[in-house]
Amino acid sequence: MDIDAWVWWLIGAVGLGIPLVLTAMPEFGMLSVGATAGALTAALGFGVVAQVVVFAAVSVALIAVVRPIAARHRDGRPQHATNVDALRGRQAVVLERVDGGGGRIKLAGEVWSARSLDTDQVFEPGRQVDVVEIDGATAVVM
Repeated sequence: MDIDAWVWWLIGAVGLGIPLVLTAMPEFGMLSVGATAGALTAALGFGVVAQVVVFAAVSVALIAVVRPIAARHRDGRPQHATNVDALRGRQAVVLERVDGGGGRIKLAGEVWSARSLDTDQVFEPGRQVDVVEIDGATAVVM
């Protein structure tokens, strides 16, 4: 049984698509697209050298162009802070005396338990404080 070259390229494309699905590595998808381009080249009647060159060129071009774009999107942080991240750096009003052991503040319209960052520092009711971090359900202030 003599199978045309383009069929082998498509089998290779599917073979490269399987690890893409199993490992979620986009490079396999780019190689699969390169193999599909090699299949198209074979179907148009070009020789083996042209098929391999097209496969390599398309694969390398996709990896060189798409991979850096995907990395930028993956590494990008959301522009808007949400949840606990949105509370860091905000100001709050002390409701009950806050020291290293605890206290209460009003933060973003809600009453929170709080403690001071510096255990020796004490904040009296009515004073404005800055939220440094959120530790569980406790705001750490200074």
